[in-house]
Amino acid sequence: MGDDSANHGHDNASHGHSHDHSHDHSHSHDHSHSHDHGGHGGHRFDEGDDVHEETLHFHKIVKAFSQYKNSAMYANHRRRTDFYSLPERQQKMLPAYLERMEKVDEAIEANYEIIKIICEDQQIFVNDELVKLDMNDRARNAAALRVREQDMEKVQGTIKQFVRDWSEGGKPEREAIYHPMVQELKARFSDVPVQERGKLNVLVPGSGLGRLAFDIAHEGFSCQGNEFSYYMLLASNFILNKTQSVNQFKIYPYIHSFSNIVKPNDVLTSAMIPDVNPSEIPRGADFSMVAGDFIEVYGMEEENFGKWDAVVTCFFIDTAKNIVDYLETIHKILKKGGVWINAGKPRNLKER
Repeated sequence: MGDDSANHGHDNASHGHSHDHSHDHSHSHDHSHSHDHGGHGGHRFDEGDDVHEETLHFHKIVKAFSQYKNSAMYANHRRRTDFYSLPERQQKMLPAYLERMEKVDEAIEANYEIIKIICEDQQIFVNDELVKLDMNDRARNAAALRVREQDMEKVQGTIKQFVRDWSEGGKPEREAIYHPMVQELKARFSDVPVQERGKLNVLVPGSGLGRLAFDIAHEGFSCQGNEFSYYMLLASNFILNKTQSVNQFKIYPYIHSFSNIVKPNDVLTSAMIPDVNPSEIPRGADFSMVAGDFIEVYGMEEENFGKWDAVVTCFFIDTAKNIVDYLETIHKILKKGGVWINAGKPRNLKER
């Protein structure tokens, strides 16, 4: 399958969260959502401090998304300032520079319109009583809510990942990585009629923006994606539940860095998303996404033991602090005779 590592945008902050935003694929586009902080398949918060930390972490990520426009505009303004600091003779050597900066501003605005949609359904990811932080909470926890440069980089990285997973331009990479995994899954269950694949349960840990899980469900399997990063979860909820047609949205994923480009206007290259209609899932196939740490959500609840016909991991094993924990959990949740399909190798092994 290939050993090159890929960045799924995993958020490695120490927090736990779980919700199940199940997609009701009844060929309408009305996907139901629920969240669970303590029931089956969810994280149990035994102390209020854990809940509070979880809430602060979530609000910090939403805040990072909401600050995208100001942050990107500030960076672009700094480029203009640097340009004006040049001698006039040198400015004349770059006649199209300021016009290009104006177009970058417009691209930032376009991206921000999508980000506003991404943030609309934030309440589905935490319990209702956790959604609101009053002013006293915000004042007391200003440091925890402070958005840093690395947080903004994760927002920008999420925008760029739409290209790989949900645009026509990302198809070659998906064909190289996702397609062989889906084909292997189909081959392993070739004795099951296509119309009965919905009876097979497939789990995709580290599902990112949900494309591999979608591709599996699109083949008729009942598939559940699992993701830890709220950046990924907010964005995957947008693409899976807020899009109604192919190429509905235009994004500008490359405007945040002017490095590693061939031609100056390459930064303005756009991408249309999604390249498929995410609501087109065969009847009989269930498709859902569950938030939370893989081991805690699946390895500690008996309802998941021996439940899954297949576990499909794509550059997920490299996120393990202890790879044996992952392997034990996969073994525990697979049915007897179940199959684990993997692409990517662990980066390293760490002792806890």
